[in-house]
Amino acid sequence: MEYLLELAASPTAWVALATLVVMEIVLGIDNLIFISILTNKLPEQHRQKARRIGIGMALILRLALLSTIAFIVQLTEPVIEILGHAFSWKDMILIAGGLFLLWKATTEIHHSMDPAPDDPTSATSTVTLGFAAAIGQILMLDMVFSIDSIITAVGMTEHLPIMIIAVVVSVLVMLLAADPLAKFINDNPTVVMLALGFLIMIGMTLIAEGFGAHVPKGYVYAAMAFSATIEGLNMLSRRARQKRIAAEV
Repeated sequence: MEYLLELAASPTAWVALATLVVMEIVLGIDNLIFISILTNKLPEQHRQKARRIGIGMALILRLALLSTIAFIVQLTEPVIEILGHAFSWKDMILIAGGLFLLWKATTEIHHSMDPAPDDPTSATSTVTLGFAAAIGQILMLDMVFSIDSIITAVGMTEHLPIMIIAVVVSVLVMLLAADPLAKFINDNPTVVMLALGFLIMIGMTLIAEGFGAHVPKGYVYAAMAFSATIEGLNMLSRRARQKRIAAEV
C-alpha cells in the first residue's frame, strides 16, 4: 500500500502512465481494425458478442502476460540461428502473426474483387463466417499484439501497477470504439479496402521486425492517417455530388 501511495504521489509516474496509455491505445488500433473486419463477416446478431469476446480475451491475455513479465522479457533472447541470423521467440511470433495478417487481408481483398457467382463476397456483402472460427482468429492475433504491447510497456516503465492501468484503459477504449468503428467500416465499402490495406502494411511491419528490421511506428501510423484523411475527403466529395444529383432531380 505504501508503495502505491508513493507511486500515486510521483509526477514522473503520472507522466509515464499518460505516455503508456497513449502508446497502448495506438498499438491497439491494429488489433481493433482486424477485429472489426473479421466480426463484420459474422451474421449481424453475433457481431457485437464476438467483438466483446475478442476484446475481453485481449484484456485477459495482456493481464496474464503482465503476471509473467520475467518470462515475457526472456522471449527477446535468441533461441535459434538460421543463416547467421538469430531469432527469439518474440521474433518468430511476430513473423507468424505478420504472415497470418498478410494471408487474411489478401484473401479478403480477393473475395472483394472477384466474388464467387453463387456466394457473392463483394465489399458490400457479408461473408458468413463460423463464430468459433472468428473467435479463434481473433485470439491468435490478440496473442501477437498482446506480446508486442507488453514488451513495449516493459520497455517504458518498471512499475507493474502503471502497466496494468495502461492496459486496462487502452482495452476499455477499444471496447468503446469497437462497435462504431465496425459499423463505419461495414457501411463504407471503400473503407473496407483501405482497412485491408492497413492490415497488409501492419503484417509486413510485423515480419520486418521479426527479422530484426525496426520500423518506426510513427511512419506507419502517419501513412495510415494520411490515407484515412484522403479517403475522408473522397467520402465528403461523393456525398456532396449525391446531394447535387438529388437536388437536380
